[in-house]
Amino acid sequence: MTKRRQFLKEVAALSSLSLTSCGWRLAQVRANSTSYAHSDQLYIYTWTQYTDKELLKTFSTQTGMRVLADVYDSNDVMLAKLQAGGGGAYSIIYPSDYMVQKMVDKGLLIEINHDRLIGLENLFPRFSNPIYDPNNRYSIPFNWGTTGFIYNSEKIKEPPEDWDYLWQNQDKLNKRMTLLNDVREVMGAVLRMLGYSYNSKNELEIKQAYDKLKVLKPAIAAFDTDAWQNQILGGDLLLAMCYSADAVKISKENPKLKYVIPRSGSSLWTDTIVIPKTAPNFAGAYAWINMILQPEVSSQISQRLNIATPNSAGFEQLPKIIQNNSNLFPPESLLANCERISPVGEFEEVYDRYWTQLTSS
Repeated sequence: MTKRRQFLKEVAALSSLSLTSCGWRLAQVRANSTSYAHSDQLYIYTWTQYTDKELLKTFSTQTGMRVLADVYDSNDVMLAKLQAGGGGAYSIIYPSDYMVQKMVDKGLLIEINHDRLIGLENLFPRFSNPIYDPNNRYSIPFNWGTTGFIYNSEKIKEPPEDWDYLWQNQDKLNKRMTLLNDVREVMGAVLRMLGYSYNSKNELEIKQAYDKLKVLKPAIAAFDTDAWQNQILGGDLLLAMCYSADAVKISKENPKLKYVIPRSGSSLWTDTIVIPKTAPNFAGAYAWINMILQPEVSSQISQRLNIATPNSAGFEQLPKIIQNNSNLFPPESLLANCERISPVGEFEEVYDRYWTQLTSS
């Protein structure tokens, strides 16, 4: 049986179920997965900005399944919930690249059966055999981008060119800037500024980054991944460390808000789709991935959610103005200085120790 016939067979089986209205919720899902093990429901655990009612409706229309989403704002929050036993309801999760390796090492993910996928060949070559997951054995790329600054160009006339701008303008930015609530992103950015790798395993280098951040800490309004958006739109913040996908969305609401990739380099990240071993609905999980791999769906997602698709066939369906948006799709010259965040094994304890000291002081 071909992949397509297999997929159509699965969708037909799902479509025979009664169609229910699509769901959208932010509430926590209970840890007891047995109450959610229904073939007519799919629960996903994703980043705040990675789904909308239109996408959930598309899936319900294609499969007849009711899909509900819970959201998180950091990889660590997601992993902690899963390890505490609170993830048994989810059949689809959206970890970042470095977190995929960590979840594989902890035995949390199934190896994806590529024979059940349609459209995997549509991925750009750079996403077909990623270093964080060779041959996409455990994950399928969903979105990619960079980390940098979004700033108010009306109040900050000269664009911040590098991470050291924060220290050089600490008084001006006092309590009007935020950094991400992500130890590897924040520590990594400072490491990069100091000339080191995002993935340093040298405690002396980590200590140097911590000391720099300790100096900056009194001027930081918050370590935050999402709430900064309303604050910078409202004028309370002048600058925020952020992901490019969020910056593109916010700059559409206020064109005076500009995004910049720091000169010394930044992180190049990919957020992915995985299936946990505890998934109660494997058929639904594969159907969700196959929907995401459809070029027309990936193109629509990119346009609606302001994200960079890794799907080359979907990219070709984008309007030229989006294809040429360098914030979404940076040129190779900018990407050359960017670095992927990789797991650091047991050395992660060192990062976490300094991060706890920084954020709790």
